Amino acid sequence: MIHLVFFHSFEKVWFHRSVFLSTGTWVTFGSQISDEMAESVMTIAYENGVNLFDTAEVYACPHYNNHLFSLKMCFRRSSYVVTTKIYWGGQAETERGLSRKHIIEGLRGSLSRLQLDYVDIVFANRNDVNSPMEEVVRAMTFVINQGMAMYWGTSRWSAMEIMEAYSVARQFNLIPPVCEQAEYHYFQRDKVEVQLPELYHKIGVGAMTWSPLACGLITGKYSDGVPDCSRAAIKGYQWLKERVFSEEGRRQLAKIKELHLVADRLGCTAAQLAIAWCLRSEGVSSVLLGVSNTDQLLENLGALRVLSQMTPQTVSEMDALLGNKPHSKKESRA
Repeated sequence: MIHLVFFHSFEKVWFHRSVFLSTGTWVTFGSQISDEMAESVMTIAYENGVNLFDTAEVYACPHYNNHLFSLKMCFRRSSYVVTTKIYWGGQAETERGLSRKHIIEGLRGSLSRLQLDYVDIVFANRNDVNSPMEEVVRAMTFVINQGMAMYWGTSRWSAMEIMEAYSVARQFNLIPPVCEQAEYHYFQRDKVEVQLPELYHKIGVGAMTWSPLACGLITGKYSDGVPDCSRAAIKGYQWLKERVFSEEGRRQLAKIKELHLVADRLGCTAAQLAIAWCLRSEGVSSVLLGVSNTDQLLENLGALRVLSQMTPQTVSEMDALLGNKPHSKKESRA
């Protein structure tokens, strides 16, 4: 069994270099997979040491809520972590954004749907230019003090916005954010490798990253077109299909073929290599996995065994193939 540790320290340096895998629910739960498969994925994930389950008020998750409730019935609530994200809650103007009203009402709605008394982390799912930063930080502090959440974080915020929230919290003796959810994979590197490490060292903000396989592009399944069962074939994901067939997409697919040879040499799959590559980065506390079946889940969990092979030589070879390493003041951990 693969044992993954979630809590290490939320003081100063959030997860303090402990690394782990967690499960996300964007797209797959409620739209791509059956209820039975969703429940199996969650149960097997938990039994293999995954102890963080990421949700959001906007996700297609009515089914997911039921499976999470089943998980709660089988395992101690204190033994796993549930997160949710607040921003897109409904069609009305007052049902979206990061106003004090929507943060409080949106979180209460999520708790009701999830049948939980609290979530471990509530994320502000993008910044809201219409809500003053002090209002956002005060609202997040309120829901934490009310026992509705343990901590709060940000998602898709800039380093400057995160630093502003931290400064406001310190100025008014409020609670600052502890982590940022950011997209991170071979072709999306600058924020996680350059911007967030600065915050990690200065104020202890960790990174919870998502899309390690670039919506499946890195697995190579789009090399010969778009499979019917793939995410790019789903209604509403035309942007992903266009990305695959774009000139940049073709260049990325060519690089992916070369990286597959590296995976073959290391005795792992392309997905395992990509996930281990994400985990090796300094400040990355968790990589969110989006899986559609139990075999894929177990394959992705195997990335932990590949992490020890992310030597400076291997990482340098991969950087040379990618040709997009951003300038960073700190070296990544290997």
